[in-house]
This record gives sequence, C-alpha cells and structure tokens, in this order.
Amino acid sequence: MVFQKPPDGGWGWVIVIVSFFTQFLCYGSPLAVGVLYLEWLDAFGEGKGKTAWVGSLANGIGLLASPVCSICVSAFGARPVAIFSGFMVAGGLMMSSFAPNIYFLYLSYGIVVGLGCGLLYTATVTITCQYFDKRRGLALGLISTGSSVGLFIYAALQRELIELYGLDGCLLIVGALSLNILACGSLMRPLESSDSPSPEKTRIDKVPDQYFVYHEKEKTVEENISILEKGYIDEKCTNNVPDYKQDNILNKNVLSSISVNEKDTYKKKVVEQTNFCKQLAKRKWQLYLNYWEETVVLFKNRVFSALFFAILLFDIGGFPPSLLMEDIARSANISEEDYHMPLVSIIGIMTAIGKLILGILADFKWVNTLYLYVLTLLMMGAALLAIPFARSYFTLAVLSGILGFLTGNWSIFPYVTTKTVGIEKLTHAYGILMFFAGLGNSLGPPIVGWFYDWTQEYDTAFYFSGFCVLLGGFLLLLAALPCWNACTNQSSKLPPNTYSYKVASSA
Repeated sequence: MVFQKPPDGGWGWVIVIVSFFTQFLCYGSPLAVGVLYLEWLDAFGEGKGKTAWVGSLANGIGLLASPVCSICVSAFGARPVAIFSGFMVAGGLMMSSFAPNIYFLYLSYGIVVGLGCGLLYTATVTITCQYFDKRRGLALGLISTGSSVGLFIYAALQRELIELYGLDGCLLIVGALSLNILACGSLMRPLESSDSPSPEKTRIDKVPDQYFVYHEKEKTVEENISILEKGYIDEKCTNNVPDYKQDNILNKNVLSSISVNEKDTYKKKVVEQTNFCKQLAKRKWQLYLNYWEETVVLFKNRVFSALFFAILLFDIGGFPPSLLMEDIARSANISEEDYHMPLVSIIGIMTAIGKLILGILADFKWVNTLYLYVLTLLMMGAALLAIPFARSYFTLAVLSGILGFLTGNWSIFPYVTTKTVGIEKLTHAYGILMFFAGLGNSLGPPIVGWFYDWTQEYDTAFYFSGFCVLLGGFLLLLAALPCWNACTNQSSKLPPNTYSYKVASSA
C-alpha cells in the first residue's frame, strides 16, 4: 500500500499521545519488573539466574517475535493489533497473580505479556512513522518516553501496591489498568492512500478472473434453456395444434442437452479451480522467496549488518541493570536509610529524558544520528564497567541516571533504521533487528544472574556486560567510517527516502 504524504501534524499528534500512553501502560510493569523480581526470589526460593528469566522473557519475547509482529501489523493494521494486544497484556498480568510456581510465570508474565508488548510496540512505531517524516525523530522520541515514564511510575506504584495488597493484588490491579490500552488502540486511525479505490471496487478487483468465467458459462447455459423453451412455446401458440408426442420428444431433447451442458460446465469448473489453486500456491511461494531475497539484500548493506550485531550485543549487556539494579544495591548492603528513591525509578525518568533529548537532536540536519547512536553505545559500555566500583547509594544512583539517559538511544534507533534502509523497508528491517534485540534481552539478565550464582558477586557479570556493549559500539563505528566509500568503486543507488551516511552503501 502506498500511503499519503505524512502530514507531520494534525491527527498525527493524537497518534503520538495514544502511542505514548499505550507504551506507558504496557511496558510499565515489565520494565519495572526489578521490584517484582525481589518478591519472586523470596516467594519461590529459586536461583537468581532462573528467576531472572521471567523479566527477560517479558522484555525479550516481544522483540523475538518482531518479524511476526511486523507481519500482523502489515496484514491487519495498527488499530486491530493494538486492541487485541491490550487484552493479551491485561490477561497475562492477571493470570500471573495466580502463579503457583516460577514456571507458570514464564508463560503468563514472560510469554503472554511479552508478546502483547511486542505487538503494541511494533504497532505504535509503525503508525507513527507513517504519520511523520520531517518531525519523525521528535515523534518517536515522544512516544518512546511513554515506556520510560511507565518505568518511573510503576516502580514506585508496584512497591506501594505490594505493601498494601500483596504481590497477587498488585498484579491484578496493574492488569486492570492495562485495559485502558483498548481505548488508546481505538484512536489509531490508519493513514490510507489518497488514490485508494473504494472498498466495493477493491473487492471486485480482488475476485479472480476465473470466477467471472464460471459465472458467464452458467449464464450461457441458463440463456440457452430459456431460448429453447421460449422458441417451443411460440411455435406451439402459432400452430394451435396440440401434439403430445412431439412435445414429449422435444422435452427429452432439451433435458438431455441441459444435462450434458451442466456436466461439461462442472468439469471445466473443477479444472479451472485446480489451476487457480496451483497459481495461488506458486504466488505465495514466490512471495516467500522474495522475502528472503530482500533479507539477503538488507544484510549486504554494511551499516545494517553492523546494526544487527550492535543491537544484539547492546541488549545482552545493557538491559540487565534495569532488571537487577535493586538486587545489586541489596547485595552491596546499602541501608534502608540511604535508599531515598528506587534505582529503577531513576533509570526510568532519565531514560525518558534521554529519549526526548536524543529524539530532538536527531531532527537537526547537522547531527549524524548514526554517530550519535555509536557515541551512546561507547559511553554505556564505560558506565557498565564502572558498576563494580560503586559501593554507595549515591554512586549507584549516578550510574543509574547515566545508564538510563543512554538507554534513551532507543528513540533514535528506529530513526537510524529508517534512514539506513528507507521507509519502504522499515517494517521488514526493523522486525529483523528487533528479533535479535529480543534475543539479547532474553539472554542478558539470566547470564548476569548465572554469573552471580557462580561467583556470588556481580563484578564479573558487569565486566562482561560492559565488554559486550563496547564491542557492539566499535563494530558499528568501524562500519560507519568514511574510508569504506573510498575503498569501494561501486556506486550504490539508494531508495528515494533513504538518507546516506556516506557509509550506507552495499558492501
């Protein structure tokens, strides 16, 4: 479908508002799962690595299913997907309140809630990119702050609800709040193409030509029958001589000719329907092949391939702090008197600020968003390496704020992807990248938890996390160096909407 020119305003601002609240409601609890993580450790008595799977699945499974989420949004549209996903998130949270063991939480909280969040994220990002072009960075920054504000509020809210109503009551109330996603999803009006045909015409155009062949042949048989009958009646009226013998013979001849014609028509229908099914199967197979061919073409783009490795390593190393920072503070024996604000809340509010500021910076023409994204990766890697040296609440709070601000690079990642591959390939490319981001989200916290179970301290785990993020940043920086363009003699033709970093040509 070819969409209208993005209006960069109008109803687009309504889309921004409802997308903000959609991400606020769906990601609030999964991102603030660090508060629930401590309760689950005490309730089920499992190891840190095994318990960390709940939060990592909730934040990773939706990204792992990004290709499927992209297909759903492309096939059904953002509005139906958002409404359906709202039921999934609310239902999964409410089911989690009845969890008898940690394995039940893997399904209810990890898979059901996580998949619903993935569908909602893809729907909000896709429809926002359709409504905005010149202000896309600002729009994406605004909607992505919804999840960060949700993290900030839900961290304190869930802690308060646990104290008042217990863990089960907290999950029930949070699940009920998530039902407001249905109202937000209903306002996601699709942006149709300006020259789109009317629904009636579209339906007629989609009807196979073979159907009209069948209809015409059936009509021909009926017309032949009516002509024969009419001719016989006229002849009978003219002669005014009843001839029962001749009447019987004529009726038999007409019926026999009708029977033969119907059998021939039926056989032709069967043959043509079989051919139509074969052609349909070939068409679907060709679409499948085209999908993989387009995927191969995407990976021939040097910047896209580097983004693939960078996002995987970034999520393996960069996601665990938001899940485990509360337990890190408890392991460092920080007293309750020094604990002025939950560290997860600090991460959340600084992530919101980071998303907004980085999103605004991405709209300036003099800012290269690719290099800006690389800078955030390198700084985050250095901050992760500093966590083992933090032994006070103040130091952990400062590091939490830095990590939260740099995690705001999520707001410019769709922007970088769009400018690298073009708006036409955004859904395809973004789905692939989010799949591996989900893989990193799913593996990161359990790996850090296993490091703790093995060494009984977090130092080694965060050395590993910092190394992963730094490696991803350096790989992306290497792919972005302008010298690659001087070394290659090929002139790459980019799509009209594709922005060149002077490094985005095919390798």
